[in-house]
Amino acid sequence: MKQRKAWRVVREIIDEADIVIEVVDARDPIGTRNPKVERLVKESGKKLLIAMNKADLVPKEWAEEYKRKSDVPIVFISARDRKGTGILRKEIKKIAKELFDEGKERVKVALVGYPNVGKSTIINVLKGKHAVGVAPIPGYTKGKQLIRLSKKIWLIDSPGVVPIEEFDELVIKGGFPADKINDPVKPALKLIKRILETKKEALTEKFGIQEFESEEQILEAIGRKKGLLRRGGEVDIEETARYFLREWQTGRFTLFEKEERKEESFQWAYKDVLEEIERELLLDPRRILWRFKEKIKPSSVKRVGIKDIEGFTVGIATGFKKCDGGIKLLEELTGKKIIASECFGKKWKGIVAILG
Repeated sequence: MKQRKAWRVVREIIDEADIVIEVVDARDPIGTRNPKVERLVKESGKKLLIAMNKADLVPKEWAEEYKRKSDVPIVFISARDRKGTGILRKEIKKIAKELFDEGKERVKVALVGYPNVGKSTIINVLKGKHAVGVAPIPGYTKGKQLIRLSKKIWLIDSPGVVPIEEFDELVIKGGFPADKINDPVKPALKLIKRILETKKEALTEKFGIQEFESEEQILEAIGRKKGLLRRGGEVDIEETARYFLREWQTGRFTLFEKEERKEESFQWAYKDVLEEIERELLLDPRRILWRFKEKIKPSSVKRVGIKDIEGFTVGIATGFKKCDGGIKLLEELTGKKIIASECFGKKWKGIVAILG
């Protein structure tokens, strides 16, 4: 989806809603909160609530401290495990009551956020058995509806997908493989700065860095520690940046020890294939496999590619002994559920999937 069109949809949803829930990845709150979205919500006079998804992957003490310092109401949840969703419902009802007291007869709730933070999962959890009715939204694209959560509270059944506008952010969020970046230093320094603001111990403890005055010094220290040197002992700063970004993208380096349990590593791949899939708007796994089978042959090396296309996520994962491994990894990386998939390969398996 083009950025201008994506922002238009986000604005439409904010205008339609009375309560806007910004869905954020609890593991990277600074990186997945969007100041522009929050400003638009406040300027429109709508109520803002932040849902920190994947909260089971961060320490409880850290979550409570972050919530205490926030000037916006925050609910920590794990939508896939349905943890905290009851608290989210209560917070929605609490905010809705304020609007009812002001004379509002019906309250509409909308979810917005970056790709892969879990918006669709939360919508499905909120709908659940409580979705006892639907109603079309006047003036909206065909297919968008209101789902009744209670007698007077309705959910807009379509999330506002905030576009990733900067290339550096695309890299940090794993949308472009570290090994293919021409200039990896800039996004690496930006990521280091963000980690220092969020949980600097993650850097100092993992890499044994005691003293530093800048992000550049940290990156250089990492390169020296990992032996990424040029002739003469000078740190290869570009290769160090690629290494650091690769560690972050694959989950081998995270902010919290609780997360550091990746059993499998993989390579980001299939960028060209996914771009062709987007151009041809292929959202059927069988057609994708028929069209690109020769380009995505599985081998013993695990390779993964992910791309958001028209509100869905297309995922390709190869190099697994069983297709279940590829399915599990795609769902973990995207925070979404498989809608349709095709397994292929003989000794080594691959999976083409549509997630939403």
